[in-house]
Amino acid sequence: MAQPRVAPYGSWESPISADLISTEGRRIIETVADGEDIYWIEMRPDESGRYVIVRWTPDEQTADVIPAPFNARTRVHEYGGAAFIVSDGVVYSSNFADQRLYRQTTGATPQPLTPEGDLRYADGVLDAKRNRLICVREDHTDSEAEAVNTLVAIGLDGTDNGEVLVSGNDFYAAPRLSPDGTRLAWMTWNHPNMPWDGAELWIGEIGDDGSLSHTERVAGGVDESIFQPEWSPDGVLYFVSDRTGWWNLYRYQAGTVEPLCEMEAEFGRPQWIFGMSTYTFVSADQIICTYTQDGVWLLASLDTLTRRLERIESPYTSIANLQSTPAGVLFNGSSATEPASIVRFDLTTRRFEVVCRASEIEIDPGYLSIPQAIQFPTEDDLSAHAFFYPPRNRDYAAPADDLPPLLVISHGGPTSATSTALDLEIQYWTSRGISVLDVNYGGSSGYGRAYRERLNGQWGLVDVDDCVNGAQYLVEKGSVDGSRLAIRGGSAGGYTTLSALTFRDVFKAGASYYGISDLEAMTRDTHKFESRYLDSLIGAYPKERGRYRERSPIHFTERLSCPLILFQGLEDKVVPPNQAEMMVEALRLKGLPVAYVPFEGEQHGFRRSENIRRSVEAELYFYAQVFGFTPADALEPVVIDNLPPQS
Repeated sequence: MAQPRVAPYGSWESPISADLISTEGRRIIETVADGEDIYWIEMRPDESGRYVIVRWTPDEQTADVIPAPFNARTRVHEYGGAAFIVSDGVVYSSNFADQRLYRQTTGATPQPLTPEGDLRYADGVLDAKRNRLICVREDHTDSEAEAVNTLVAIGLDGTDNGEVLVSGNDFYAAPRLSPDGTRLAWMTWNHPNMPWDGAELWIGEIGDDGSLSHTERVAGGVDESIFQPEWSPDGVLYFVSDRTGWWNLYRYQAGTVEPLCEMEAEFGRPQWIFGMSTYTFVSADQIICTYTQDGVWLLASLDTLTRRLERIESPYTSIANLQSTPAGVLFNGSSATEPASIVRFDLTTRRFEVVCRASEIEIDPGYLSIPQAIQFPTEDDLSAHAFFYPPRNRDYAAPADDLPPLLVISHGGPTSATSTALDLEIQYWTSRGISVLDVNYGGSSGYGRAYRERLNGQWGLVDVDDCVNGAQYLVEKGSVDGSRLAIRGGSAGGYTTLSALTFRDVFKAGASYYGISDLEAMTRDTHKFESRYLDSLIGAYPKERGRYRERSPIHFTERLSCPLILFQGLEDKVVPPNQAEMMVEALRLKGLPVAYVPFEGEQHGFRRSENIRRSVEAELYFYAQVFGFTPADALEPVVIDNLPPQS
């Protein structure tokens, strides 16, 4: 192998291109097992972000199930999830354009189950005994009022909008039928809680006429989060609860809730979307599950009789969406070097088999930076977590005594988390000589309830402190160049980015993707699911209006002193475009270098390949202009207002 070329950080040539990210970056959204057949949804950037249901059969044949332009995506809670189910080869799915439910048999055109109207459906389960679906319905018929969420039964004859089974609360999720079809379990919660703050688990009896009676709450409350209720094959109700401060597994039988495996680990996730799964039954006596410790997801087998947990050695460090199959278990897995994949685990041979990869492009490991889990000191004598990715490119070395720029990533949510899964966007930067710090700031999930609750009342403070302290920690270690620190983030991460640039003087540049600049505007403009989210993160509005203004970057643009680029979908309902546009105008008037890249037809998160490619390359171009390096890529310029002439 030739000796590495010596070139400045940021100027290295890399095979990980923006084209590769945008065209090969299809996402596997959901996975469903139907006997030995496997179904999943692919988000395809090259089809304008269409969500396509795909089927894989044991003879290894793969085919699209729904024809274009059908798009299997639900807008319940805006974030959706659990947009389809399958039973004996019949697919029931939501279509994005009209939000109606459709029924489809193999090779046939999807047929509508629900009439036209401003109704949305998600998280369904088939009640075969009564020839109906039971699912969450979100009613937007009254445009002047808040949407109404209920659990409904939808007849499979396609003649009704649904019979309401459960109503009265603000939110519902996870309706689950017992194996004999006589009992229904579900989750529910009310404003101002989000499901990870507190939710309740209920059960009820289903009569022969399909009605629900004798309902009772069995677990949960305003301070206890419930996740993924499931019935075992022998009719025992299992679920995840964080009643001890950690999301652990429990079961309810004979009127008693009992723990299965209490430990300082998380068997749950924040329920941003429907249909999430961290465990599955392979028999009444055995559960295959995944849990996370220190940001790494592990696979395990749990004996429900002895309650003994046994680790299963796995090459995957990010594991989700567990499903049982006749031969074993199915899940979505990835690692630092393996792209997101649908994986089968054979319980007999103990072997892993990849059914489908999100990307079939093989990348030489010499271009991949392996994340290093770090803890660093932050405010109040606490520690925070992050993954550090140093620059890596087998073909290049930096000049002696040179230090790389650092790009700090503040993830969205903010009650979410980053992981060690292979992310080509991160590798795009590191393979060009730019280091990355992916921060799980206080408020992130995966480290227990107390860590999540660090952000309560402190959004815009704790998250910003942790991103700042993470960057300074690496500067003090001599790992990165303190004069070339940038921060980027999307949605809530965009808010953290804008706050860090406004209220701190550490970063020298930033990139906001559909980020929040006006917290008050978010309370007025956002959708139902998040409309009271800020009550816990900031405080009740309008009572705490002063706090909202104090933490809104739009009101303090005079404190900004570094360049900023903003990316925005013009059809975003979660963070409307006017927030970005107000920020851009303020920066232009202030005379700071600013660039604005809006995208027609995009919503909250970019799905079209051409827009994904453009945003990645525009961000690199922006940093190159700000930090003074010359990329190896041929990049389309971005208009940057107020940029001083380059010397």
